[in-house]
Amino acid sequence: MVKVSAEVLEVDASLSLVRPGPTCRITIADNGIGFAAKYQDSIFDLFERLHGRDEFEGTGIGLAICRKVAERHGGTITAEGRPGQGAVITIILPVDQVSDLPIDPN
Repeated sequence: MVKVSAEVLEVDASLSLVRPGPTCRITIADNGIGFAAKYQDSIFDLFERLHGRDEFEGTGIGLAICRKVAERHGGTITAEGRPGQGAVITIILPVDQVSDLPIDPN
């Protein structure tokens, strides 16, 4: 089972890595295989797999892409898990997006 929720928060600059102002916290929780706390940072590394290919499908790039997207938008992504009990991924993004990329009107 996967549960997705979101809420808009006001974040103080001293409490977060994102810009101050309104932010959106998106939480994705599941009751899957989970992972040990010692892996909570490394699961976002490119091609990082906690299990062999014979146990679970995947390439190990999904969460690395998610981290890159969150950071490009001025946000953060974190993970918490417990083996056999599932995981919770939390994404925090600024509501007001500022882009340094040129906008093509066509």
